[in-house]
Amino acid sequence: MPSPRAPGLSRKVSILPLIFLIFYEVSGGPFGIEDSVGGAGPLLAIVGFLVFPVIWSIPEALITAEMGTMFPEDGGYVVWVSSALGDYWGFQQGWMKWLGGVIDNALYPVLFLDYLESGIPAVHSGWPRVLSVIAITIVLTYMNYRGLTIVGYLAVALGVFSLTPFVVMAVLSIPRIEPSRWLVANLHNVDWHLYLNVLFWNLNYWDSISTLAGEMENPKKTLPKSLFYAVILVVLCYLIPLLAGTGAVPLNQSLWEDGYFSDIAKIIGGVWLRWWVQAGAAAANVGSFEATLSSDSFQLLGMAERGMLPALFARRSQFGTSLVAILFSASGVVLLSWMSFQEIVAAENFLYCFGMILEFVSFVMLRIKYPNAPRPYKIPGGTVGAVALCVPPTILITVVLAFSTLKVAMVSLGMLVIGLLLRPSLEYMERKRWIKFAKNLDLPELDDHEN
Repeated sequence: MPSPRAPGLSRKVSILPLIFLIFYEVSGGPFGIEDSVGGAGPLLAIVGFLVFPVIWSIPEALITAEMGTMFPEDGGYVVWVSSALGDYWGFQQGWMKWLGGVIDNALYPVLFLDYLESGIPAVHSGWPRVLSVIAITIVLTYMNYRGLTIVGYLAVALGVFSLTPFVVMAVLSIPRIEPSRWLVANLHNVDWHLYLNVLFWNLNYWDSISTLAGEMENPKKTLPKSLFYAVILVVLCYLIPLLAGTGAVPLNQSLWEDGYFSDIAKIIGGVWLRWWVQAGAAAANVGSFEATLSSDSFQLLGMAERGMLPALFARRSQFGTSLVAILFSASGVVLLSWMSFQEIVAAENFLYCFGMILEFVSFVMLRIKYPNAPRPYKIPGGTVGAVALCVPPTILITVVLAFSTLKVAMVSLGMLVIGLLLRPSLEYMERKRWIKFAKNLDLPELDDHEN
């Protein structure tokens, strides 16, 4: 049997840490959105961060609120898909989402060092950079091992610290702003691949918080509330710096790339503000790494407790965490940190799209199979409303996939094939008794009865 939660570790994560955990799983702040201006200009960048939340973020957050309150346990979307389509597809969902999370987390040590390069040139390349990535990963992995409560309150502190310089920058930019700069657009010179990938990457992963549902304080109430407030926080943390930066500084589109907000801060406020933004960027990447690693490791723990992974993944430490799951997730970060920012984002988005398709199908199927199952938070409209809610984000997924490069598509499809073969391989090893699986029989099962 999987190890139960250690005695005395019944502390659950409350709503404020949850808001910032969602914030860091989805966003982490405006660091990394600069390429949206570089690829498409100010107008399309601003419009994108206004429209994308409506057609993508809000539907995903609503589905997460309904499904997460139906299944308030670790594992999240894996449990949803398993309940709707069976354990085989639940495993595939877990594989794609875990792999996407590991790829996503490989960005944060890279971005962390990118923002430190101006002050510490030695970390630009070579062994100093490699050793720095490893050291950062080890320290943050240990903090994750110490428990989700610590990670949650760390996320709050880091969030306040990393967003404050942008509030200051926005206030200082007001006398310089020329609204006409926001309207600059050249539709004949848009890098649609870069533009869509940056928008999509910065506005997805709302469902990741569901993998921590078993660690939440009263998830049936706190999950929907935390998602609501997190959507507002994320949209504002993108739009305010974007409006300040594009409105207060003359446009040089070629300069708008990863890290350019620190230069804008220097132009608007001086060197001190630039250093504050860079320190905030470093803090934001720490927060995003911690939140994503928590989501990935608790997803593996939840899968193991349902008998989808070897029992060793379900062994909880004295802090209520799975050391094996954490180490397994963190090791992938180190292996993938050699990839470029654009390659990581494109590969992650490709895998994420396939995972979301399974979630949308499961959401509709559960409405059909279990129409009367308890839903503490329910999206109105019945089955027709459920289908209608999934249409806009599905169209967006199709567009994102269509703009993927052949290289990214081939690598990502290869990873999907590995997942298709991995599940039967694990079952074969279980039959041969090479590895041990153990399902937690105390986990709740879904029934089709009203509250």
